[in-house]
Amino acid sequence: DVQLQASGGGLVQAGGSLRLSCAASGFTFDDYAIGWFRQAPGKEREGVSCINPSDGSTYYVDSVKGRFTASSDNAKNTVYLQMNSLKPEDTAVYYCAADSALCYGGSWFTYPSLAYNYWGQGTLVTVSS
Repeated sequence: DVQLQASGGGLVQAGGSLRLSCAASGFTFDDYAIGWFRQAPGKEREGVSCINPSDGSTYYVDSVKGRFTASSDNAKNTVYLQMNSLKPEDTAVYYCAADSALCYGGSWFTYPSLAYNYWGQGTLVTVSS
């Protein structure tokens, strides 16, 4: 079975850190881009970051540049999102998604939800002020 398993969310104070994980199984990890999205209550889903595990290339939206770092452990088929200097506005449910189209820019986040090959379940990140 194909699975993307997101984990690592929690409650943290502003300025704190969390590391999210997205563990993949059932597909060839290196052939896909893995992206992180988030959706805050009452807001639209937004793309946050993506990584191409085949070469480690990454992309970040401006609001998280310098604070978030995506990485991959290809031996474990797992992508991580290290989130530092968290702000209350980072509060959201975070989702990971995989697609065979590699990610080289923000357009990767604009596909309709059903266009992505796989989605993980969300993990809630709450940043208190």
